[in-house]
Amino acid sequence: MSSTTCIQWTIAPEIAPRPLINCNRCGDVKAYRCSGKFRVNANGKRIDVWLIYRCIDCDNSWNFGIFERCNRRDIEPALLRALESNDPGLARRHAFDIVALRNKVGRVEEFPDVAVPKQAVGETTETATALELWLGFEMPTSLRLDRLLANELGISRSRLQALEERRLLLVDPGGAKALRKPAREGTTLRTDLTGEPDRQVIIAAALG
Repeated sequence: MSSTTCIQWTIAPEIAPRPLINCNRCGDVKAYRCSGKFRVNANGKRIDVWLIYRCIDCDNSWNFGIFERCNRRDIEPALLRALESNDPGLARRHAFDIVALRNKVGRVEEFPDVAVPKQAVGETTETATALELWLGFEMPTSLRLDRLLANELGISRSRLQALEERRLLLVDPGGAKALRKPAREGTTLRTDLTGEPDRQVIIAAALG
């Protein structure tokens, strides 16, 4: 009798994207890292807020605009306090806003490094022959789905591809070359491991 082990993965990117900017000190295009600190400038009722970035080589600063010439009344007091106190969570959220960064500078360096906390959903058994993974994301990532699975399950990407071709690995939502695309929020994967001699090792890896 077959059974399924269900596991929730929450993927958290570890390294924030780095905008590539022409550094006037270095005289060349350089990657800038997020400092985790905001600059808040108040001029009467108007407020400007920037997230400060630093050149990785010379520490020159670049300001990533969050609010520009914004009326103080339009910013919630709790948000303003978080900005003024350099709230780490808020800084992280803005630092990982890849769309806003690209709109500002165009070129952005991304990193595939992620942490993957895992939690079983329901009961798990040593005799399970199928694995179901539910993917959630703290922040979007450019990491390809097949690389994520290969890294966390300890199996090759070619083996994952073979399982998919044999319809033993199903991705929902799927589509053409789903494994080769970036992993996305809400993705569910189901793998039939009935004929795999190392299925217990794979399930153990999926559980972390």
